[in-house]
Amino acid sequence: MANNRKKGITLLKILFSFVLLYFVFTKIQFKEVWDILKGSNLGYLFIALLFFILSKVLSAFRLNLYIHQIKIFLTQLSNLKLYLLGMFYNLFLPGGIGGDAYKGYVLKKKYEVKTKSVISILVLDRLNGLLLIFVISCMLALFLGEGRLQPYKLLFGIAIGLSILTFWLINKRFFSFVYPVFWKSLGYSTLVQLAQLVSVLFILQALDVQGDNIAYLFIFLISSIVSVLPLTIGGIGSREVVFYYGALWLGLGENTSVSISMLFFLITATVSLLGIIYHFRKPELKEIPA
Repeated sequence: MANNRKKGITLLKILFSFVLLYFVFTKIQFKEVWDILKGSNLGYLFIALLFFILSKVLSAFRLNLYIHQIKIFLTQLSNLKLYLLGMFYNLFLPGGIGGDAYKGYVLKKKYEVKTKSVISILVLDRLNGLLLIFVISCMLALFLGEGRLQPYKLLFGIAIGLSILTFWLINKRFFSFVYPVFWKSLGYSTLVQLAQLVSVLFILQALDVQGDNIAYLFIFLISSIVSVLPLTIGGIGSREVVFYYGALWLGLGENTSVSISMLFFLITATVSLLGIIYHFRKPELKEIPA
């Protein structure tokens, strides 16, 4: 019964992804998008790929900070292999076992740690990343020229401090066992998001987009938040919808905006697909020598 329920949810997600993509492509000119994609500069796209890979390496390092706090001292290489396999499961095997669930299962089975501890570090790792996406989004909003945002810019500034303070209090009060790495993990999250923003900047260069960089980066961050919601497969469709409506709202090119979204997804999929290596040959987890 549970297995049928998972399959049903997965089918609904796939259907919803296709519905959203269909909706977007009824609003834009697919031929123009295709022409934009064909004309992209492969050299800049390769650099964008490298910065995306850097962001995922830094993200894996952040997770390992949390893993070490539950007395599992994985080497960075072992953790990177496990992280890459998780990326593959998240994007290509959504109907089976999610990447986070698999990482939690492996850690609990091999090291016999408490389920609560494993779930806590995985959730906190994800929230840590979302916090920095939100914070940087608010920062970029302060520099947007969109007139309708002017009355709310003070609120954006307050939201930055309040969100960090709230997350700090939650960590200190309810998750004291990971509190020692709070600021270090926040630093990693900052580097992760900056690396992804640089990746998007090189995608903009690949498409020869002139100006409006802050606006495109702002839309990208909002789409990253929306894509985390478990409504579609790997954020497919939901990210494109955000890019489309974000372009309309900020007066940007809709076709270009959707092209950026598609290229970022292709980069994500390319890197995630590498995890198939560890699907067939499960990574051996090694710990740092005592």
